[in-house]
Amino acid sequence: MPVKMNLSRIIISEINNEQVIYLKEEDGERKFPIIIGIFEATSIDRKVRSDLSTRPPTHDLLVNIVTALGAEFESVLITDLRNGTYFAELMLKHDGELLAIDARPSDAIAVAVTCEPNLPIYVAEEVLSEASEGSA
Repeated sequence: MPVKMNLSRIIISEINNEQVIYLKEEDGERKFPIIIGIFEATSIDRKVRSDLSTRPPTHDLLVNIVTALGAEFESVLITDLRNGTYFAELMLKHDGELLAIDARPSDAIAVAVTCEPNLPIYVAEEVLSEASEGSA
């Protein structure tokens, strides 16, 4: 059963190529970091701070395209952890069908915080167990 998570922290470093976001279990104490790129980190941070842009950045563009094509974003699901790499899916509904679109977790979370209201973020229990053990 997937576990609902919240974005709990964003760490942006100007001297590192790798940035970090933390997800925390909504109804628990488990949390874990995900290393992401500077572009995704700043996109997520901008949305969390409600820093509006005059023109649509990439994740806003993606949300606008999907919406214009008649699909609805449902949620983000982090599905796997292999060799230190997380895998995610953006869950969309189109014509009554649920679609799972492969995505990097950083992009999926950036889309989640771009959507109004924000999309729920879920992590597969096996992934959460493995990830939270490694970050404890």
